[in-house]
Formats: sequence, C-alpha cells, structure tokens
Amino acid sequence: MKQLLQSLSNGETEIVNIPYPQVKPKHLLIHSYASLVSAGTERMLVEFGQANLLDKARQQPDKVKMVLDKIKTDGLLPTLDAVQSKLDQPLPMGYSNAGVVVEVGEGVAGFAIGDRIISNGCHAEVVCVPQNLCAKIPDLVTNEAAAFTVIGAIALQGIRLAQPTLGESFVVTGLGLIGLITVQLLRSHGCRVLALDFNPQRLQLAQQFGAQTVNLDQGEDAIAAAQVFSQGQGIDGVLITAATKSNEPIHQAAQMCRKRGRIILVGVVGLELSRADFYEKELTFQVSCSYGPGRYDPNYEQKGQDYPVGFVRWTAQRNFAAILEQLATKTLDVAPLISHRFPFEEAAQAYQLLSSSEPSLGILLEYPHTNTAITAQQKTIQLVQEGRRQEAEGEQKKAWGNESADTETRRHGDAENGNLTSYFVHPEAETIPCIGFIGAGNYATRILIPAFQETPATLKTIATQGGVSGIYAGRKFGFQETTTDTDSLFSDPEINTLVIATRHNSHAELVCQALRAKKHVFVEKPLAITSEQLQQIQSTYQNLDSPPLIMVGFNRRFAPQIQKIRALLPRQTTPKALIMTVNAGTIPAEHWTQDQKIGGGRIIGEACHFIDLLRFLIGYPITNIQTMKLQEATGTSTSCDNVSFSLSFADGSMGTVHYLANGHKSFPKERLEIFWGGKILQLDNFRKLRGYGFSDFKSMNLWRQDKGNQACATAFVEAVITGKSAPIKFEELIEVTQVSLEITDVAGS
Repeated sequence: MKQLLQSLSNGETEIVNIPYPQVKPKHLLIHSYASLVSAGTERMLVEFGQANLLDKARQQPDKVKMVLDKIKTDGLLPTLDAVQSKLDQPLPMGYSNAGVVVEVGEGVAGFAIGDRIISNGCHAEVVCVPQNLCAKIPDLVTNEAAAFTVIGAIALQGIRLAQPTLGESFVVTGLGLIGLITVQLLRSHGCRVLALDFNPQRLQLAQQFGAQTVNLDQGEDAIAAAQVFSQGQGIDGVLITAATKSNEPIHQAAQMCRKRGRIILVGVVGLELSRADFYEKELTFQVSCSYGPGRYDPNYEQKGQDYPVGFVRWTAQRNFAAILEQLATKTLDVAPLISHRFPFEEAAQAYQLLSSSEPSLGILLEYPHTNTAITAQQKTIQLVQEGRRQEAEGEQKKAWGNESADTETRRHGDAENGNLTSYFVHPEAETIPCIGFIGAGNYATRILIPAFQETPATLKTIATQGGVSGIYAGRKFGFQETTTDTDSLFSDPEINTLVIATRHNSHAELVCQALRAKKHVFVEKPLAITSEQLQQIQSTYQNLDSPPLIMVGFNRRFAPQIQKIRALLPRQTTPKALIMTVNAGTIPAEHWTQDQKIGGGRIIGEACHFIDLLRFLIGYPITNIQTMKLQEATGTSTSCDNVSFSLSFADGSMGTVHYLANGHKSFPKERLEIFWGGKILQLDNFRKLRGYGFSDFKSMNLWRQDKGNQACATAFVEAVITGKSAPIKFEELIEVTQVSLEITDVAGS
C-alpha cells in the first residue's frame, strides 16, 4: 500500500510503498476514501524540514539546550549522530481522514467491518487508528465533507473552552480552515462574530457564513472595529486561529476584550504577554489542546479507556461525533472550503501548492473506493491461517501482478507486497547468519541495526507493526525485505537468527517462539518483565535437546574500557567494592516504559544493565540483595526511578547501584568506581577511565563514547558463525533478570 511521508531533514514529501499494517488491539484498520491536508500544521512541518540546521535550531531553542547538555556528557560526535538520526526518520503526514473499516482489532466495541468512519489517520491508503479517535459517518455526510471532521473538532474544542452563550460577541483572528469553521460554529451557538484576516477571499467566505469582517491587509483598525461591533462594551471572547510568530494577535485580543473577557489560543502565535493587558481587565487566557479531552492520553488513545460521560461530557471522540452531526444537518458547510482536489498519487503536487504563492484552502486527497490489494490481502491471510500456504502464495502473486520473481522490485518494500513478503525466498540470500529483525524504534535504528550491519551477517527482513519505520530502516540499512507480518520471520527457512527490539512486554513470548523455531535469538534487554515470563523462557530452553543461542543486549560488558577494567581486576582472593552511579533522568509517568504491564518499570527496563555489568566484573554469583527507595519529606515513597540497591557476591565483593532520576542533565549519566587492595578505577560515562595506585596504568580515554554496542553484536554473530557457546551464559541471563525482578518487587512495594 502507499503512504505519504515527509523528511524532516530536507522537507521533501514522497509517496512510499510500505507493507500493509497489522491491526492492533483497540484499533481499527481503515481503507481511506479521502483525507484533508491541514494547510497550517503541514505547511509548518514542510517549512521546518526545508530549513537549514541553524534555522531549525532557532525554531526549537529548547531542543538546542538538550543538544548542548548531551554534548557535555556524551561528546560531540555521538550527539551529532543522534540529531541526524532523528532528522532522518520519515514523518507520516496528515491527521484528518475518512474511510471504511476493513479489520477490527481485539477489544474494539461499537465498530464493524464496512462502517464508514472518520479518524485522525494519516495520508495513506490504509491506516491503523485507535478506536477512541474514530467516529461513524452519518449516511447524509459525504466522504469529502467527513474528511473535515478532525479539523472541525479542533475548532469546536476551542469554542467549548470559550463557553459562548446566545447573543455574545466574538472575534475570530485568522481565517484558515479552522478559523472559518470556528466562525460557522460560533454562529450556530447564536453568537455575533467579527472575523479578522489579511486574505480578501477568506474574508468573503466569512461574510458568507454570517460574520462581519476586518481586512487587516487594508490597514483597517481591528480594535476600533471591535469596539463598534460590541456596541462599546468590549468583545466577550476572542478565538485566535492564526499561525504567526508575532505577539500582536494576543495583544490585540486583550485590547478588544471587555473586562473579564476570554481569550482562547487555538493556533500558534507569539506568547510574550503584557501584564497590563491582562491585569486591568482580569482577562482569562487559555490554550486549547487539539481535539479535546483524551488527546495525548495513552490510556484513552492506545488502551481504549473512555472517560465516563457523566464526568467528561465532551471527549475527542464525542467532539468528532458532534461535528459529524453538524455536517449532517447542514449547520456546518465545508463545501465552500474546498479549493483543490488531488488523486492520492499526485499528493506531492498538493504539497508543492502549500509552499507556492497560489491561493489554496481546503486541499483534499482522494483515494480509490475499491482496493483489490486489500481484498487479496484479506483472502491471503485467511488461507495462511488455515494452513493453505500454496494457495496463499498464489493469491499474493495475483495481488502483485506476478512480481514475486522480481526480487529487486520487492527490496525495501518497494512493491505492494502486503504483509507476506517473506513467504517468497530471495534466491541469492546468504544462509549463515541470516537475520530477521523485529522492531525499528529509535534505539534499533540508531544503535542496534547499525551494529549488526557492521557484522558479516545478512540483514534479510525487518518486521514492524505499522510499516513506516520498517521502510525507513530497510532503505537505510539495506534489508532485502520489509514486512508487517512478524510470524513470517519465524517460518522463513532462510532466517536462522532473530533480533528482537520491540516493547518489553513482548520479549519473552518472541524469545520462546524463536527457540521453538530453532532460531538463534538476540533480544534487547530485558529478557522478561515478570517471573512467569522468565520461567516460561527457562522451561522452553531446557526442553530443547540442542537449544539455539540466546543473547540479551547487555552491551556494557563488551565496552573497551570495561574489558580493560576486567583485565586489571584480580580474579581471586581480593574482594572488591563497586559503586555505580546512574544519573538516569526523568521519564514521564505516562511513558510506556513506566507502565508495569508494558515496560516493566525502569529497574527491569534499564537498571538491569548495571546489575549485569557488576556481575560481569566480579565474575561470581550474586548471593544477597538489599534495596532502598528514596523517601519524600512526608515519608511517602517516590517511584522506582530513585532507588539504591546493594549486591553481595560469592567471593565477598559488594556492589552498590545508585539509580537516580532526580539529578541534572549536564552531569554524566553513568559513573563507575571500583575500590580494592589500595587501588581505584574510575570510569566516567564510558569516555574517561582513570587508575589510581597502579604502577603501569594511569588512564584510557576515548574520543567518543563507546558502550560496547558494536562489540556486543559482533560477539553474538561470531558465535552463530562458529558454533561456539553464547557470549553470555544462559544461567547469567536468568540470574540478572531474576535479581532485577526482585529489586523491582521491593522498590515497588
């Protein structure tokens, strides 16, 4: 299927063929009929992408500060790599879509296959969208009109915050799509509306919708006009739907308002406020957030947890439904707002129009109403599930037009190959080692995949849920195929090695699936997030006569400075004291890594690295664990982000890890200190290693940080090639994971 992507690096937009997305729980799979280009938001993204690095930095001063802090701690080159990697990742465009449901995810209620619905889906032939960001389209609403729903909900949420009442006077500043819809909705509330803009055509539309207007391009005095319009009382409220860096819209709004008037910012403007403007009139100023309550709440969006109507009357989804009702009753008319229509295949021209001087307003992208690839895809999936593989291959070849023999057209997903690409074997693929990669998130694309790319392994197939990140990784790192069918990697006879880089809750099941398929497996930490998952892995591994290699991405033990420390440490008779200080930094409570059911928390998800590191340096089993958690002044515990735990080892050594999220970003993230026999070793952030009390060693400093990621991947691949044992013993992987779970149990209680 095809999707529109934009490069943040250069601002270019292109239509890319990506694998058919898999439906997720609480989500709907939607075949698009029409989608609306958001002229304001999407133009800003294009202009940001086209800007040079200096201009990008000027537009995001907060990000510049983060970059400078990272340079101080990690060095210049790793920071530049991280910034470039972020800019290289393609950005899906669009968020106002109308289509038909083609597949319903587990746990979805109120929707069925065949329903016409709107969503905040992007510009793509098929989109996967959370159920709470979808709404059914009434029969009286066309697909074109329905595509305006999400944009309309943004306008409606601003109005709800303004709380207009019948007969009040309002000003709308900025007459783009949102502004013109705002005018109509305010009029339907029984309000008198004064509309401000520089564009005469848009002012004429506002007049058509029942507003009086002020042409700012002609130098008309907006404040004086507002005074006359409000009959000398001052405006009751102002909704700012403009996009400008100027502070003037806010100042102007304050000057127009009556005492205790309301100002709602829906657009993006300068925010240098004058205290006098607001103090004397006791004005209320509020910024509106997107479509309404629930937006950006992962529980509402991703998990499908709705807010009770008795407590939150108007959620994002209910705002969608309200806009659709206004469209059905013709109270809201969007037909005059459509300035251009483009077939989806010509979407690049639509974005050229955005950047040109040619007038435009509502730009619609139109998709075919039938899609034989989708129909064939659904039939193929059904055949595969029934075990009828040969028939499935035949159906897929029909959908591809018999292109399956042409491997070059399928490289990087550049054919409409649905989600069954790997059922067809590349005839020239190497056999050992041949890697299937599951997951293409930020860490995978920045660190893990580049590390494996430098090994002798063949990168055959990369599997992702949505397809976009897989296409990016496939193109950049030379994978032969991309897919959204993860199961196909386990059944592919060519793939003998799997790398798992998904969210933590999926690791254990994927590891067990790989072991049962007799494929070597490298899983990014953690190995498991519950004791039950860990026991499942142990049982699966032990029940195999000749189990394949299993490896966890504990890369720090492979870092060159850690290898030097290991060589300097005596192996016997001398107990050691190790202190590991981790300036972990804060992660919002709503982030998935903090969710115990998905990420497992930060001890399991990240601090396991340091448990493994100490276990490696000592070289003896952990015999005892003591855990302390930071207490607030009130005596209540903080989260598991601020924990100290001490480990005792069988040789009498001890190690303490201070894992803290309450420090400052400019301080190095990781510091290791080792004391024994009149000697000290100190490692700062995997860049500077110093020795004290040595006659033959003083320091080992690196130009750039090296946490051992490349060496870790290389060691694993070499073990696969040579048939040697895994670089980390299976028993140690289990031990470190079990210790992480025990610390989490204590810290979380």
